[in-house]
Amino acid sequence: MPVETRSIRDRSAVGRFPSVTLGFGEDTEEEKEEPEPEYNAEKDNACRWWLRKVCPCCCPKSNDDDITDTVVTAIDDLDKGEETNGEKPVTGDGELDGNRHFRELHSHVFAFIFAELLLKVQSIDLMKSKSGQNRTEHHTNLYQSDDFVIRRGQTFQMWITLSRPFNPDTDKLHLELKTGPLPTVAKGTHVIIPLVEDLEDDRWEAAVVKQDDKRIKLSVNSLPTAAIGRYQLIVETNCASGKAVSTHNPANDIYMLFNPWCEDDTVFMDSDDERQEYVLNSVGRIYYGTQNQIGVRTWNYGQFHDGILAACLYVLEKSGTPPSGWGDPVNVVRVISAMINSPDDLGVVEGNWSGDYSLGTSPTFWSGSVEILNEYYKNSGTPVKYGQCWIFAGVVTTVLRCLGIPSRTVTNFSSAHDTDVSLTTDVYLDENLDPIAYLNTDSIWNFHVWNDSWMARPDLPPGNGGWQAVDATPQETSQGTFRCGPASLAAVRNGHVYLKHDSPFVFAEVNSDKIYWQRNVDGTFTQIYSEKKTVGHFISTKAVGSDERNDITHLYKHPEGSEEERIAVETACRYGTKAQTFSSPTAEDVSVEVTMEGEGPKMGGDAELSLILRNSSSEQRKVFLHSQVAVMYYTGVHKATVRKDRTDGATRQYKDYKDQLIDQAALMMTLTGRVKETQQVLATQFSFRLRTPDLILKPIGKPVVGEKMAVEISFTNPLPQVLKAVIFHVEGLGLLTAQKINYGDIGSRATVSLTEHFVPTLPGPRKLLASLDCRQLTQVHGVTNITVEDKSNWSARTDRRGDKKSFYRIPSEPSRREEPSAAEWVQALRG
Repeated sequence: MPVETRSIRDRSAVGRFPSVTLGFGEDTEEEKEEPEPEYNAEKDNACRWWLRKVCPCCCPKSNDDDITDTVVTAIDDLDKGEETNGEKPVTGDGELDGNRHFRELHSHVFAFIFAELLLKVQSIDLMKSKSGQNRTEHHTNLYQSDDFVIRRGQTFQMWITLSRPFNPDTDKLHLELKTGPLPTVAKGTHVIIPLVEDLEDDRWEAAVVKQDDKRIKLSVNSLPTAAIGRYQLIVETNCASGKAVSTHNPANDIYMLFNPWCEDDTVFMDSDDERQEYVLNSVGRIYYGTQNQIGVRTWNYGQFHDGILAACLYVLEKSGTPPSGWGDPVNVVRVISAMINSPDDLGVVEGNWSGDYSLGTSPTFWSGSVEILNEYYKNSGTPVKYGQCWIFAGVVTTVLRCLGIPSRTVTNFSSAHDTDVSLTTDVYLDENLDPIAYLNTDSIWNFHVWNDSWMARPDLPPGNGGWQAVDATPQETSQGTFRCGPASLAAVRNGHVYLKHDSPFVFAEVNSDKIYWQRNVDGTFTQIYSEKKTVGHFISTKAVGSDERNDITHLYKHPEGSEEERIAVETACRYGTKAQTFSSPTAEDVSVEVTMEGEGPKMGGDAELSLILRNSSSEQRKVFLHSQVAVMYYTGVHKATVRKDRTDGATRQYKDYKDQLIDQAALMMTLTGRVKETQQVLATQFSFRLRTPDLILKPIGKPVVGEKMAVEISFTNPLPQVLKAVIFHVEGLGLLTAQKINYGDIGSRATVSLTEHFVPTLPGPRKLLASLDCRQLTQVHGVTNITVEDKSNWSARTDRRGDKKSFYRIPSEPSRREEPSAAEWVQALRG
């Protein structure tokens, strides 16, 4: 009868491997079920015992007298067999199938064993909670994102879960960080972090500080000079069984920032109050107007707002500069200075000083940087329309603070724009002492806003670290790109304009002499007058810890007219293009001054100025004066002349200038004249602006997180004309996102009010900002302070009825009021 073939294991085809035919014939009796093998540490090899348990047919239990390792024998001798005369013995098909089965099974078994012995990363926990140890100690807990944001030069903690317990004697582990498109170890963009026993400063290292079964906690130290940016993290392990590399997970990317709290970082700032102001404060003040009428507006920097860090890193990436240079704050601020404007690199903001903003947003409409940076990032790097100097400066402050560089917004009044590197501000007049418009390319802006950033300057001689001037407004190119700085304030103050970067331009902005030139009959020019105290006044920034104005003029220049200041001017001008024509002292006995009473004229009113002539000689003098009043862009660029005459006083009516006014409502009077007896030339210019009304903001309701409240915005039109297509803009960090309200027309001299509802999202002191914009009137804004309370299930309400106070619990059902316990009543009283 035919032979019945069965599986040698359990006579079943059910299982991982199919039945195989070995050709042994029919068994004479039923096989008895073998008892499960027991492990004997003295006799058994652990690996062989485990193999025998999994596959007893492949690894049968050996006799006590048998000293052969059957696992090794089975593997080594499978393909050999017994050879006779150099030939393999002939076997049946069943034997070949069985050998193949053995080989496949052993292959799977050993692969499984080595996989079990291999040390692999199962998960990584960066402990990136906002309230956790890492982000609190690194002062990054204010960033409104779930990303792992840390600062360089400081340790951070992380947990790694492995496939088995870590054995420091046999297992190896290291971290790898990569940033940029072409990470390179030599350039610091591919960082290999070894595992060491004890951490040391100034190097990338990691140490195991705790082990819990398969989990190890690492303390990781970073270089204080590391490039900032977004790093990809992977973990590589090595053991006797081989190497394993973890898969990159974007959720575990590390965002590395500058560290003003680290003494070894070049942006270190030792004052905690100043760090709080210049790194952590997300709201600031920006000054504008003229030196005689300083205005101020509140600006939302919003550097911690969700998405802003990603937008700031996007700006760096879009610059095309190599990430290997992003560890040097000098390089980074220079890149940011170029990238915030748009002329040559499609940066963040497109400038516009034309007065026509129909294709975008009026510069005076913006109240903060968040909207601008989000729009730029969302639109894949399309410049945002439009900005002017305070917009560029406000966005720079946001970006630098976000990246960890201490920075502030600075306003210089009567700020010179030197176009020919002469380090003088030149005014050209014709034979009749009238300005020659096409030659007067230099200008003096009523105000100009830029930035100071704080850093050491190891690239300059000692003493030039600290505050550095950075200007993103596209005025002149620096090494072929519209950017400016960082220029050391110490170098600017002392006239050391040969020190980089762009010190000559910044010096001219704050301390250049104003030189008047008259055209001769032959077309040449002769220097006829100079003004030494015209440029650079009331250089202003927000004070530390308050909303007061802090005058920092002394950081940019020595006291006006002092010997030190004159030496600085002469030193600087030696490096200018007109060093040989630097003004020499001339005898003067007549002077002229323009003054204005009080806070100056209001929008819609007449402007009244006074001219004061002083004769310091003992003889009588006769003076002929020429006056011209012009509407100016705040940059000092002429727009239109509104009146021109010979005068001994000045009153300008609203009707003279109302049709020519632009953004900043700025005007400038130019006075020139000559003393008949001595032929002394007199010349001066006086800028003033028309004050615009404020928006009045009145909060309505109790400010509590998650509870609806409102704000009433009131405004009175100061003009004797209708304001057309008025738009209100309202925003507040932690209160409400930026909102545009299309209001419509506002009648002549009319008072209007509107109410905007919102729900606060963050507790603490907050500022709600509002601005108004229309073609007829700009630079109208207001701010109110709101302190938001945390939401609570309890409320203590005081009813003053004689000397009694009563407190009530607010239950979940608002229709019912419960009396508190005695203890709660006392606690509420104390609170």
